[in-house]
Amino acid sequence: MDGVAARTDAEGRPVSGRWFEELEAGTVVTHVTRRTVTETDNVLFTTMTMNPAPLHLDADYAAHTEFGKPLVNSMFTLALVVGLSVPELTLGTIVAQLGIDEARFPTPVFAGDTIRAVTEVVEARASRSRPEQGLVVFEHRAYNQRDELVCTARRTGLMHRRPAGS
Repeated sequence: MDGVAARTDAEGRPVSGRWFEELEAGTVVTHVTRRTVTETDNVLFTTMTMNPAPLHLDADYAAHTEFGKPLVNSMFTLALVVGLSVPELTLGTIVAQLGIDEARFPTPVFAGDTIRAVTEVVEARASRSRPEQGLVVFEHRAYNQRDELVCTARRTGLMHRRPAGS
């Protein structure tokens, strides 16, 4: 054992996310994990979600657009950005995701782009109906390998408070 006590929830399950009390407005987290998007990611996600858009799936079609190649499905980009944030923010500490708002995609993502994410807590308040939980609004920002902003979104999570005795 390395001498570091594992963080656990009330049932003793390991967690790496932050409790409601650790998510004050203004908190900024630079996420450790980055991910290079592949063509396979784009094709699988796009077809699994029944999106037939040739801009995502047809290289010849996309070659004749202003982009010159297929765009990565923006819904995949959004899901990836949220996923990159999970280990440091919500893994084992979220009750439920309540909504995603204000999603924007200012720069296209292409296969081969490496995405990194930064999250800021923009609001945190105790739940009036659930005293053992709180509502947190996260603003996610994602960048490609050229430091171009590719996605922003606000996500509201219902978060557990720190368990007694931890």
